[in-house]
Amino acid sequence: MSETPTNTLQYRVDGPEDAPVLVLGPSLGTTFHMWDRQIPELIRDRRVVRFDLPGHGGAPAQPFTSVAELGDRLLATLDVLGVQRFGYAGCSLGGAVGLDLALRAPHRVASLALVATAPRFGTADEFRQRGVVVRTNGLEPMARTAPEQWFTPHFAANQPAIVDWAVQMVRTTDAACYVAACEALAVFDVRAALGSIGVPALVLVGSEDRVTGPAEARTLVAGIADAKLAVVPGASHLAPVEQPAAVTDLLLEHFAAISHDTSGTLAVPPPVPAPAVQAEPAPAPEAVQDGVEAPAGRPDPYEKGLGLRREILGDAHVDRALADEDAADFQELVTRYAWGEVWARDGLDRRTRSVVTLTALVAGGHREALADHTRAALRNGLSPAEIREIVLHTAVYCGLPAAETALATVGRVITEETTPPA
Repeated sequence: MSETPTNTLQYRVDGPEDAPVLVLGPSLGTTFHMWDRQIPELIRDRRVVRFDLPGHGGAPAQPFTSVAELGDRLLATLDVLGVQRFGYAGCSLGGAVGLDLALRAPHRVASLALVATAPRFGTADEFRQRGVVVRTNGLEPMARTAPEQWFTPHFAANQPAIVDWAVQMVRTTDAACYVAACEALAVFDVRAALGSIGVPALVLVGSEDRVTGPAEARTLVAGIADAKLAVVPGASHLAPVEQPAAVTDLLLEHFAAISHDTSGTLAVPPPVPAPAVQAEPAPAPEAVQDGVEAPAGRPDPYEKGLGLRREILGDAHVDRALADEDAADFQELVTRYAWGEVWARDGLDRRTRSVVTLTALVAGGHREALADHTRAALRNGLSPAEIREIVLHTAVYCGLPAAETALATVGRVITEETTPPA
């Protein structure tokens, strides 16, 4: 095992030095030991590189902001090892890294195995909600529910030692790195890009996986040109742990057909030029879109505002707001100016903007908006204690009745948002 600089990952290498390289990527909340039962067979004719996610398995707690950043750290790690071209197998978040590398560095990925993986994992709201729960309660709620998410009931009942090992993996993970991974998965979505993946891919899924199940696996197979599906009976999300022999055999069969050099200089293929398109005349500065005048002489901030609004308030809230056709012009105004102009400015960080927003909403007595922005404040990193402290402070300057009403609203939302799943 080795610990490496901040732009690389903790890793372990097993197998012959001159053999083709196979990289194994772990699932969120696990360590590279989730692949232990595959190693004896894989290293017979492969040099296997396993890595830990930041803050997992004792790795340095250096959170990443996106799946692409994690992929860049992995490539930097392989550069240190002198590995240029490699096969790659990843589980769940580890599979997302494989998809990212196959899209951004296809000259380095010889073949791909995607285990319990999806082109998009659930919804952004689900992962941001999970981040709020972990910020408030730590990782114990995730550890407690891991067995039912990762294993079939039969396996969990008959393998208590392995279940306890899995729970301990989650408990010993750095909470900030876990939250950062959730936020990275919230924005991960490569559905539209699957057709650009040109490497051979094995899509492997447990038949009982309720997290990223056979439906998500079929989406990958339908989108990737050279992909085949393997459904492992009697397995849930961590199929390599629950059905190690079946998973090992499938990996051996898939990667046996791929032979590749592992070192030396690789010629990076030139970027494919974009197809020529006929330029359209630019709209006049005074053009009006959807009834709201766009700022003259500057890029329209609507799309940036919409993305930021979704990220902070959540897709469900924004979708409900935009569905009101009678308020379309108002929603256009809010998205473009409140979010695209003010929230998008660099002068204050998001935590500070949430503090200001909560204070203003308490002062104005806007309870419904206060509830929405309490959720936003939790997503922006404010703790429940800090939010209650803000309301207490407003009691002095906005009045006791306003603060008392606000405290009831804030308390209700905090309870809803931070209560761990049963």
